[in-house]
Amino acid sequence: MAYGGWFVRAAIAAALAASLAGCSMNNAGGGKVEGEPVASAVPTDAAAVKDGAAEPVDEQPGTVYYEILVRSFYDSNGDGIGDLNGVTAKLDYLQQLGVGGIWLMPINPSPSYHGYDVTDYRAVNPDYGTIDDLRQLTDEAHKRGIKVIMDLVVNHTSTEHPWFKEALADPDSKYRSWYHFAGADEDAKADGAVGSNPWHVTADGKSKYLGVFWEGMPDLDFDNADVRHELVSIGQYWLEQGLDGFRLDAAKHIYGDYASTINSPEIQGANQKWWQEFRRGMPGVKPDAYLVGEVWDSPVVIAPYLDKALDSAFDFDLAGKLISSADRERDSDLAFTLGKAYGLYEKSSGGTYVDAPFLSNHDQTRVMTALNGNLAHARMAAAMLLTLPGNPFIFYGEEIGMAGAKPDEYLREPMVWYANPAGGEGQTNWEPSKYNADGSAVSVESEQQNDQSLLAWYRMLLKWRSEEPALRDGGIIAYSLKNAVPQVSAYVRATADERVLVLHNLSGQPQKAELAEEFGSFAKLSRKSDNAAELSGGVVTLPPYSSVILK
Repeated sequence: MAYGGWFVRAAIAAALAASLAGCSMNNAGGGKVEGEPVASAVPTDAAAVKDGAAEPVDEQPGTVYYEILVRSFYDSNGDGIGDLNGVTAKLDYLQQLGVGGIWLMPINPSPSYHGYDVTDYRAVNPDYGTIDDLRQLTDEAHKRGIKVIMDLVVNHTSTEHPWFKEALADPDSKYRSWYHFAGADEDAKADGAVGSNPWHVTADGKSKYLGVFWEGMPDLDFDNADVRHELVSIGQYWLEQGLDGFRLDAAKHIYGDYASTINSPEIQGANQKWWQEFRRGMPGVKPDAYLVGEVWDSPVVIAPYLDKALDSAFDFDLAGKLISSADRERDSDLAFTLGKAYGLYEKSSGGTYVDAPFLSNHDQTRVMTALNGNLAHARMAAAMLLTLPGNPFIFYGEEIGMAGAKPDEYLREPMVWYANPAGGEGQTNWEPSKYNADGSAVSVESEQQNDQSLLAWYRMLLKWRSEEPALRDGGIIAYSLKNAVPQVSAYVRATADERVLVLHNLSGQPQKAELAEEFGSFAKLSRKSDNAAELSGGVVTLPPYSSVILK
């Protein structure tokens, strides 16, 4: 959670800025003002130091999550399809990588490979195993300190769901009102929120139903209290099976699936109200259930969802910025961008939000493809991601440099475990791979033994994050070098007790970064990705494509 309850009063901030000059925050006890908590010594941005403005310390205790398409991950029974026991078998790999949570893409029964059209909300896809297999997975994950959340798809069901089949067969069924139906010739809004006419005529030609994303995914009607009650009950059921929370699909599409209304205050308010209702249903089963929503929009739209509803929403804007920054080899002033968003989130959530940054997911071009196969750029994108606040999410295979582009199947190709293209035990083959067919260097097997591999890089960054509290749990503060270096990204990560300076050389040339003193001196190179990095006389020498952490 983000805690913003500590504020720097103007006069105190000015005094602290002076007293901290030339001393590390690790010695903050000497700078504490009588009667004020130590946390007040940490402003949230450079302006707070210069101007003495009252700003909060924005801590975000975080966990790194790993997104898994179970079908593509690891096969425990030899049928070529990944399964829950396969995920359990690879928990040690995930623990060694350094993640603290996993997100399972849909595991409910479904007629589709991806699972986003559910036919039974209280069962496990038989391709993946059983409820007992899921319980074993969560038990074993928890023994390793790894949380498990799963996709919960509530906006729509499959047309093969018994609810919808009964609604089609019997207009008098109670399930008819669980969906949106209209007469085949009845006027209905046709400006679908995702770009097409969302109404689909039934096979008998007498009526039509609303399915914004696809005709195989009919939308549920959340104006029906029975629908809302059932979906809250479903959430409770899965928490009772041992899950730690949910990734909530299409979270802004519960109401108002029309381009003309999706961003109206009324519709946004209705969506927020539903997720607040869902949230209220979870604490009785698991008080700390984690809810992260897919709200593919700007921070202004995201913020209301963090008010007594979601803990996090994925930061889609940031993902594009990180990829672009790595590709252009230019700093994009991440702390300034995030600071503006966090101000909105802080106000809306009362300090209980946590950010969810990522580079790519199952709907987007994979990082290595987006960066045209440039390994150095992929390293720097990962370095920025894993030194930012919140709960970073890694899409399976990103840590070894898997490639992929649309259509969606090719974003979700089988995880590459073996250097030999023929694969080996546990290798999934449910679909032929287009982008990752050759094995060779891009595989877990080949990268495990290479300390210069992308996998080793990810492990290093995750180790830094686990061992540096300010990287794991801190907020972010804008930091300006004394000499402007466009190729260097610089920001401070701060908790109430500690702060560290993060520097990334995004370029292929060595860079010299002259440190400013507005936050006091950072006198120690605590972590460095390249042993050639040096700190001397307040100047950091950064080798090409390198990252350092200073204290």
